[in-house]
Amino acid sequence: MTYAAIKGWGKCLPPAVLSNDDLATFLETNDEWITSRTGMKERRISHVQVSELAHVACERALAAAGKKAEDVELIVFGSCTFDELCPNAASNVQRLLGATNAACMDVNTACTSGMYSLTTATAMIKSGVVKSALVIGAEVISPIMDWNNRDVAVLFGDGSAALYLEASDEEEGVLAESLGCFGESRGILAVEGWGMKYANNARILGDSNWAFLGQDIFKKAVAGMANGCEKTLEKLKFTSKDIDLIVPHQANLRIIDSLAKKLSLNTEDVFINIHRYGNMSAATALVAFVEAIEEERVTPNSHILIPAFGGGLTWSAHVIKFGERTSSVNQSTVDLPPCSQSGLELVQNIIKAKNKV
Repeated sequence: MTYAAIKGWGKCLPPAVLSNDDLATFLETNDEWITSRTGMKERRISHVQVSELAHVACERALAAAGKKAEDVELIVFGSCTFDELCPNAASNVQRLLGATNAACMDVNTACTSGMYSLTTATAMIKSGVVKSALVIGAEVISPIMDWNNRDVAVLFGDGSAALYLEASDEEEGVLAESLGCFGESRGILAVEGWGMKYANNARILGDSNWAFLGQDIFKKAVAGMANGCEKTLEKLKFTSKDIDLIVPHQANLRIIDSLAKKLSLNTEDVFINIHRYGNMSAATALVAFVEAIEEERVTPNSHILIPAFGGGLTWSAHVIKFGERTSSVNQSTVDLPPCSQSGLELVQNIIKAKNKV
């Protein structure tokens, strides 16, 4: 049987930090209010487009695997903030990498996009369509954020992560997954003004209205991720005791705590980085996974459970078996262009630009 082994990993977080105290300079909020309700302390704001973040993450994933761009046969880019819809963003990553042998596709399932992309690439490797792939979860939400809406403005940040997958006879990579969607509830988490539905009605890009029903989202998120975890574990005849580490989507610390209780998980077995980055939508789960590897929380031959949920309302849960090697083969020297502004300054520029129109 062919598996899609994870051989490389990398992340790219923009350098500009937006802290809770920064948000308090233009929103009616404070650090204690945000932290107590979300677990978030800061998030990143990008000075470049999402394809550029993805490119650097991919370079790092390839270096970690000891591979070159020409070794890549497929690029699957998960996001909902692509630079462009046509041509697709994956083709721009191919161009930036010089991965001329790679087929390219974009996937949008909101916050689960990175994990759905992992399923897509894994399936194509297992079926023999390709032998290698780059999986991307990346997001630059800040330009379309409603910075006047405290309910959403405190939650989201920008970032990216990538995995390099390769065909293997060893039992590695995604062993089982479950995917689903509460389509009847899609309106409780939606961005109005963002898409062709709103074309030619005098609405500008970024002039968005966020529908965000927090309590309803909370209930659906916990239910969807818990159901996904139970289904995926059942496929493998696993219990939670067979899982070495759970790396959940980092949308809200209360959601993570509720999920852990529902699944009877020990909190020390749950990886948390929400305080550093907030919710980066499609990038969130993959960035957390990459950081868990870098911080040596992922050990050789360990089993990792990754549940996620997002707008739609999509949900997913993956069980991954990691291989023997948990350290990078090489380090990439590719980086983002310098950023001369703080996170607060970048956000202030976005707000000013919208106010001028």
